Amino acid sequence: MLKRIATLLTACLAGALAAAPSGAETVLKISSWAPPTHPMNSVVWPTWGKWVSEATEGRVTTKIEYKLASPLNQFALVRDGIADAAWIFHGYNTRYVASQVVEMPDLGTSAEAASVAYWKVHEKYLHKADEHRGTVLIGLMSHGPAVIQTKKPLTALSDLEGMKIRVPGGVGSLAGKALGVTAVKLPAPKVYEALSSGVADGIFMPIETQKSFRLKEVVPHVTIMPGGLYYGSFALLMSPAALEGMSEADRKAVMSVSGLKLSQFAGTQWDAADEAGLAAAKEAGTTIQEASPAMKEDYLALMKPVEEAWIERAGKDGYDARAALADLRRIAREYDKAR
Repeated sequence: MLKRIATLLTACLAGALAAAPSGAETVLKISSWAPPTHPMNSVVWPTWGKWVSEATEGRVTTKIEYKLASPLNQFALVRDGIADAAWIFHGYNTRYVASQVVEMPDLGTSAEAASVAYWKVHEKYLHKADEHRGTVLIGLMSHGPAVIQTKKPLTALSDLEGMKIRVPGGVGSLAGKALGVTAVKLPAPKVYEALSSGVADGIFMPIETQKSFRLKEVVPHVTIMPGGLYYGSFALLMSPAALEGMSEADRKAVMSVSGLKLSQFAGTQWDAADEAGLAAAKEAGTTIQEASPAMKEDYLALMKPVEEAWIERAGKDGYDARAALADLRRIAREYDKAR
């Protein structure tokens, strides 16, 4: 009897093993800090997840999780293996210098073009700074041109002097300093509250936030700086441990749908978000104006020293910062012309 039971158990175990999938499924936990409705969470990450699943024949899938940490601590989550992937805004941490290459004003291109150029310039120059060490870089992107959003109409750049403006960090904060604003520094998820409560009188962010962060309700005046007030730099990161836990074939598959491919796609979604934000702003009755040529000239004169200071500082990291900036502008503008 005991022999029969043992034989039966062995047969059942063999059948179960035969029926089991050949590769165990890996679920990548993606940490995100923007609202679920934000394009990063509703489109970009899900699309990348679809690509990953297809490339690995279903062995690797993804899941977005919220409120794992503040926007400022997303890098640490990935570095320490608490999350398998995340996206960060470089401006929240002053240790990022190379990233400011894409943030400079007057780029005058789409976010898609900026993101493509950013990835290519990183591969050629910026990787030497090794600013994402401890993680695996799977994408770089830029939001579209930032605009000035205020509670009161803006008639001249001098109107901003002393005004309480939420600035993002990075070049956006340097722009605020050059314009003489009283800087309010807080992460993006807090901006609506700051504006509605009077902590801030205005904000520098792309126009997509009129919809994605509902800013059409609290800042009814938008001033567009031709060429862009500044752009915004983001990185998409993966945990090395998450990749090491996969087979070599799956690691290659995941990376094959990352890099330039992911950067370019993310840029298209920032552009789509700007279009949706502009439409929402118009529907809400937001006053939208374009800065005059004289205002733009004055602004670029104020920002020229900022650009030169960045070139000097970034050049200490072992690459030609001036050439990197020139290449980024050339690649991005040629990309838009060719579309």
